[in-house]
Amino acid sequence: MNIQFTDIKAATPTAESLAASYAAINARLDAGEIAPAIAHWEILRRELESWVSLTHLHFEQDTEDAAAKAAKDYLDELSPTATAHEIALKRRLLALPDRAGLAAITGHHALRLWETDITTFDPAIEPDLIEEARLISRYTALMSSARMEIGGEVVNLSGLPPYAESLDRETRHRAEQVRWDFYAANGAEFDEIYDSLVKLRHGMAKKLGFENYIELGYRRMRRVDYNAADVALYRQQVLEHVTPLVAKIMEQRRVENGWEKLYFWDESLIDNQGNVTPAGGHDFLVSQAQTMFDNMNQELADFFRLMNEGGFLDLKNRPTKAPGGFCTSFPNAGVPFIFANFNGTHHDIDVFTHEMGHAFQNYASRNLPGFDYLWPTSESAEIHSMSLEALAYPQIGLLVGDDKAARYRRMHLIGSLAFLPYGVLVDHFQHEVYAKPDAKPAERHAMWRALEQQYEPWCDYGDLSYPAKGGYWQNQMHIYGSPFYYIDYTLALCCALQFWVKSRADYDAALADYVALCGRGGEAPFQDLVASAGLMSPFTEGALRDVVKEAETVLAA
Repeated sequence: MNIQFTDIKAATPTAESLAASYAAINARLDAGEIAPAIAHWEILRRELESWVSLTHLHFEQDTEDAAAKAAKDYLDELSPTATAHEIALKRRLLALPDRAGLAAITGHHALRLWETDITTFDPAIEPDLIEEARLISRYTALMSSARMEIGGEVVNLSGLPPYAESLDRETRHRAEQVRWDFYAANGAEFDEIYDSLVKLRHGMAKKLGFENYIELGYRRMRRVDYNAADVALYRQQVLEHVTPLVAKIMEQRRVENGWEKLYFWDESLIDNQGNVTPAGGHDFLVSQAQTMFDNMNQELADFFRLMNEGGFLDLKNRPTKAPGGFCTSFPNAGVPFIFANFNGTHHDIDVFTHEMGHAFQNYASRNLPGFDYLWPTSESAEIHSMSLEALAYPQIGLLVGDDKAARYRRMHLIGSLAFLPYGVLVDHFQHEVYAKPDAKPAERHAMWRALEQQYEPWCDYGDLSYPAKGGYWQNQMHIYGSPFYYIDYTLALCCALQFWVKSRADYDAALADYVALCGRGGEAPFQDLVASAGLMSPFTEGALRDVVKEAETVLAA
């Protein structure tokens, strides 16, 4: 395939064009043409998703571009109309008498997903969905507006990590001061946006017949094979097996550095010699990445070459670019796109390999029959991304230098372990928030701080007053824009660590299992996909205990 990003196009739909397209599909169903109707719908869904992805991407690439913002606003307004048509068609298809015949066309898992989807929408919530999207865009723009002066330069949030990870303790402290000064200065607006989102989502849940947003949130995430009770048990596993180990690692760091106390700004300095950084800038990393994938697997190598030569990478930080990193896709062309903000730290490698995992999965499963299988549900998707981070370990010297490869691997492993308590903290916080939608902003800050002390008891903010009162969560974009998403990273990390353990015994077999899993896309629910790769479900007692034991052994060596 020889395709350029500039070749990617998608027509902008209108309410009228959507109505006409769905009328044509329904006319085929009226005539008993089930398979042709679904094929027609398949083309429409791929075209619409490509338009959505392009519109979102252009806005994230420059949040101050007036045309991109106007296009995003139009998308937000039209999306509920498109959803209404989609849900109506799913309801009609699910009501067909020949369920077996329908499943033969779509696959059984798609029908299970649709049965979940139809419970998440009613025309009564269309205005709420528009307002939800508007509030999320407002949060994104506010985050993108951050400008902080440090070290003689002005940086955005994506440009701050080099200072936050400095070997110089005062520089790290200063980096966190300027970060949290920004949040403190805008704290009222951050609270207002989130308070509006919580109340709006609770209202949507009530309109749809749910007690609160928690169940609706799970259904919007299309979770069909586990529930909130399963997740609560998993959080307890993290608290039991991981939090004590991370607390031990943090105490070792304090002692080794001779600090009387380990403060929050010390947590980001994982390596006492200084966190390992890439051995070169953007162009170096992209060039070396090609060699890395050449050495790993031919499919990965060919795919990365396509992405790079086709212009499907946007990795450099820019002043008006939205923070963070993500992978999106254009299913009308079958090629994904990686968005990131390189800043010269190890995060460049972490984010790049992470998003490459997403991208490779999407590309590997692009020809699966059915739009619903192009991406798996989120917790399954994160297995592909987090596992590739670990599977890149043997080649990591190409990116950081052979003399620093072992230090990077150790640093990445410690970072992965430390992430688990934080990830379940984010999830637990959201369960409490949506169980108490009328809580005041100050009460939410108190909720966060109490849970933070439970899952991360080592966290001491010192004189950073804003996070010390429970404001850290406002830095986590998923809490605003993708409620209940975050536990997915930790579930997937449990699986990725299992891939890491397998790779230490037989790297080629682990990589082959990984590539095969990517090719399955979303053709099955989470726990079925996990089992198909020979992994243990995170909800099984012992799944975390065994990988943590292996990690502890490696770190002690």
